[in-house]
Amino acid sequence: MEIRPIKNEEEYQTSLRYLKDVWHAEPNTKEGDQLELLLLVIEKYEAEQFPIPKLNPIEAIKYKMEENNLSQKDLVKYLGTKSRVSEVLNGKKPLTLRMIKNLHKGFGISAETLLA
Repeated sequence: MEIRPIKNEEEYQTSLRYLKDVWHAEPNTKEGDQLELLLLVIEKYEAEQFPIPKLNPIEAIKYKMEENNLSQKDLVKYLGTKSRVSEVLNGKKPLTLRMIKNLHKGFGISAETLLA
């Protein structure tokens, strides 16, 4: 298959089918190179056609809390005090650099998201 930019849904579906054929290709082989290029064009098409809205920092924190079944009390070790957690989650206080570092390291939220 010649790998070209994907311009429509039909080409996208064809590319996905071909992706299954070359998925286990070894790196530094002809098929491996095709896989790498194919992933790039699929990724570009998906980013254009199915954009993912960025979460604001508070939404990201709340999402992680829900995902991990955590309460505000569980965030004290990342944000400081229980009242500080409440203030941050209610938008009354901004995240500090220290809080961002703690959330990034301990909670797994990207620094980019927390700085948004």
